[in-house]
Amino acid sequence: MGRDAALTVEQLATEVGLPTSTIRMYQTKGLLHPPRRQGRTARYDGTHVERLGLVHRLQQRGFSLPAIAELIAARDLGARVGDVLGLDGVGGPDDWVPVEVAALRAVVPARDLRPAVVLRAARLDLLRWRRGRPYTRRWVMDAGLRMAGLRVPVGEVLSAFERLRATTTTIATDFTAMFEHHLWPSLADQAGNDDQLDRVRALLLELTETAQAVVAGALRDAIRDAAEGFAARHHLLPDTGQASWVDHAPPVLAERLTGPGEDEVPGEDEIQRYFDDLGGDEQPERRADETDHSG
Repeated sequence: MGRDAALTVEQLATEVGLPTSTIRMYQTKGLLHPPRRQGRTARYDGTHVERLGLVHRLQQRGFSLPAIAELIAARDLGARVGDVLGLDGVGGPDDWVPVEVAALRAVVPARDLRPAVVLRAARLDLLRWRRGRPYTRRWVMDAGLRMAGLRVPVGEVLSAFERLRATTTTIATDFTAMFEHHLWPSLADQAGNDDQLDRVRALLLELTETAQAVVAGALRDAIRDAAEGFAARHHLLPDTGQASWVDHAPPVLAERLTGPGEDEVPGEDEIQRYFDDLGGDEQPERRADETDHSG
């Protein structure tokens, strides 16, 4: 049905299969936007049919009418899903804040502060233009100031972020797929409960925090490995071997230096023997659908 259709409330009720009293109740609760007026007659169109379809789908998923009204009101104001679900903290590093020219010059040298650079940052969603002025996130400004202090050229910073964005998009897609495949079905099974929106928020927040912790930990490990490579390329460390000063090293470092040696990658048989030796309930179950990935 086109957006220019002109339906009476009775015709709309027939179209969507609802009583007219329900449609009027939805309007009162903010679930359905007001109709156009032609004289004293209210006229509905395809947007009202779409909205009622959305309300029905959300009800089927177990969302209460107040939760649906909250979602719709936020969306109508231009909020993103992350805003509605509370994934963007208020007053935190994700907030968008106006950028003064002096602040931009602190991040980007005057000779590099060209429209092309600003446009590139905007295309990477590091800057947004609102009411005739640029805005950025707090963490972007903080990171930009740090990189400027290290005298890294702005072009290289933007190129690095472009590569990073591709990686983080892949990570976000993976974690969202986990939510969709493993958590969302259980939520759908609980349809009829009134706190569905709260459960979605809680699970997505937990998944977000877990993803951030995993990425931060993996990044720390990767930077340590990269630092080892950097030191080796520039001959900043002596050849590996037992240091003569190990007995006088700080406790944590001494423990690492006198530990069992290099980490090893065991074979599957060796891992199974380890669990066999544990015995009892600590042995993991081997599922019938397990496949051999050792090759």
